[in-house]
Amino acid sequence: MNIPVRSRAAQGAALTLALALALTACGNDEDAGSSKAADDSSPSTSTPLNEPVVATYDGGLYFLDGKTLKLAKTVKVPGFNRVNPVGDDTHVMLSTDSGFRVVNAAEQTLTDIEYKGAKPGHVVRHAGKTVLFTDGTGEVNVFDPADLGSGEKPKGREHTTDKPHHGVAIELKNGELLTTIGDEEKRTGALVLDKDGKEIARNEDCPGVHGEAAAKGEAVVVGCENGALMYKDGKFKKIDAPDKYARIGNQAGSDASPILLGDYKTDPEAELERPERVSLIDTRTGKLRLLDLGTSYSFRSLARGPHGEALVLGTDGDIHVIDPEKRKVVRTIPAIGDWKEPLDWQQPMPVLFVRDHTAYVSEPGAKKLHAIDIESGKKKASVTLPKTTTELSGVVAGH
Repeated sequence: MNIPVRSRAAQGAALTLALALALTACGNDEDAGSSKAADDSSPSTSTPLNEPVVATYDGGLYFLDGKTLKLAKTVKVPGFNRVNPVGDDTHVMLSTDSGFRVVNAAEQTLTDIEYKGAKPGHVVRHAGKTVLFTDGTGEVNVFDPADLGSGEKPKGREHTTDKPHHGVAIELKNGELLTTIGDEEKRTGALVLDKDGKEIARNEDCPGVHGEAAAKGEAVVVGCENGALMYKDGKFKKIDAPDKYARIGNQAGSDASPILLGDYKTDPEAELERPERVSLIDTRTGKLRLLDLGTSYSFRSLARGPHGEALVLGTDGDIHVIDPEKRKVVRTIPAIGDWKEPLDWQQPMPVLFVRDHTAYVSEPGAKKLHAIDIESGKKKASVTLPKTTTELSGVVAGH
């Protein structure tokens, strides 16, 4: 999956609109973020949180206990911000208008560790490394999240793409770095560098390349506007879709499954397509199959369960649990009420965030968050927050 962006109310409506339009979007489907100085507000706690969950609202962050969903602290961060796991049990990564900012979620504080650059985009965790892609500069930063514990900016690998673009990168276990190819006008595919920075593979048969996911066996797939592109065992393979135009912009992978879950859109003219089919890509065979859910979903709806099951939060309010091998919805978990994806991807909409055996679901219309046990389908906790939330994430140790 990815980090967030918000609008600001400081200098009036004109400035708000200008800043919002300047940011890159990942719902349609780009990534970025915005924030400036932050100050804390009540309630406050000096006790570190266990398994913290972080929710964003327009102008700040909520830090919650992952088990009880009790609100521990609110931190004001002006603007629209995006948040993602960073790969350890303490930190999350915040996207701001000046770059990536490391947040100590356990201590409920913003750290001084920053990766500056315009339009911070995807955050990828894989094989013990975290990879940041800054769209506005084309900079790629790779580091070990365990090094954040020192309180200093980790030393890691750096790479800059030929041209800035809304992209993504991932480092494999053997040190190979896969990164997208593109510029501000178009994106065409991906290339792979060895651990010394030498290009060893390239494929530009992937128009509109967006997003990434890794499956069991370390097959990596990026989405295209005519299917997907897989990198496995040192080679690229194009995976064709059954439709001439078939955009896969968001995916979810699992180390427990060789099959990747993706979205699937087929109308290039739609202002906002609300698809009801998802894609299932088998990295063993390189085949793409489709599954009709009978309900639409958004780019914030995809996740994976602890056993490799594919999870989709539908606009019917249910989490649809999919057996990827059988290509079948095996059960549904009631989560929230019916909802509709807004035209503006930065506007609040439900989010599905999964950690271990718990599905966290936001319900912006009611200002609520829920923690649901995936196996039993029972709600373990719920909370009503002061303001409507936009993004939802938390610490996730491991990749």
